[in-house]
This record gives sequence, C-alpha cells and structure tokens, in this order.
Amino acid sequence: MHGKDASPLGFEEHDHAVCISEALASAEEQCAATGLRLTPVRRKVLELLLREHRALGAYAILDMLREAGFGSQPPVAYRALDFLAEHGFVHKIERLNAFVACTHPGEDHSPAFMICRLCDTVAEAQAGPTKTALGDAARAAGFQIEKTVVEAEGVCPFCVEKAER
Repeated sequence: MHGKDASPLGFEEHDHAVCISEALASAEEQCAATGLRLTPVRRKVLELLLREHRALGAYAILDMLREAGFGSQPPVAYRALDFLAEHGFVHKIERLNAFVACTHPGEDHSPAFMICRLCDTVAEAQAGPTKTALGDAARAAGFQIEKTVVEAEGVCPFCVEKAER
C-alpha cells in the first residue's frame, strides 16, 4: 500500500481518498484469501479509522457507528475492534486507550507510534526491537522479545508552528 519508506504516513501529504480505498480493498482481499469475514460493521470501523489517521477510542467509534446506522451497544464496537486488531488491520495505542488503522496490514512488523499531543494524529513507523538497546539487553538476559509497544508523544510537522507560539 505505502511501501516500506522511512517517513510515517500520518504526517505525510497524500491522496487520502486513494489511501482509504486501497486499504479497504487490501483488507477485503486479505480476508477473502484467509477465509475471514469482513462484516459490514468491521469494514465500517476500519473505514472510520482510516479516514481519521488518528487514534479513536471505542466510544467515539460507537458514536460514529450509530450515526452511520449501525448498532449502538458497546459490544458492537468492541467486537469489531477485537477482530480488526487480532488480524492486524488496526493497532491499539495503549497510551490513549484508542485504536488506529495499521499502515502495513498483512506484513509481520513491529510498529512504533508517534502521537501528536496537539492534534492526536498518529503516525506508524517500523521499530525492530531486536536491533535496539532493548534487543541487546534482552539477548544479554536470555530473554526472547515477542511483542513491544513503542509510543512516542510529541508535535507533528503540521502543528509545530502552533507549539512554538
């Protein structure tokens, strides 16, 4: 979808409509190839997260689902988010207790998230823990890293002028 370039998608200028349509098409293809069901509510939740390029909490997603004519009970949003996270279409941003669409679905990767403290935009970058100080420390201790969560808070390029005022 966006290749393996070094710059994070959330802070780049891009054709957002194409970004959304390509990501949804990719999710549909991946589900079809693996026998998963991308139900209308799961697809809508993914679409909402793709449209925002920022982290959304389950209740914000639930409000958007309600406006779109889907169910209004919290399990509707949580079940869709659980499915999407389990299959790598979205990531949970622990610091915000919210979710963001994955920019590299279908790829085995260790994401790092940069969260703008002013606009809540989230950009995903690659962060291989085995090639860092953490990886060195884990190897020295005989520890095998299975999962890492890397989240950095700061100011995105679009908000930097606001932060300097």
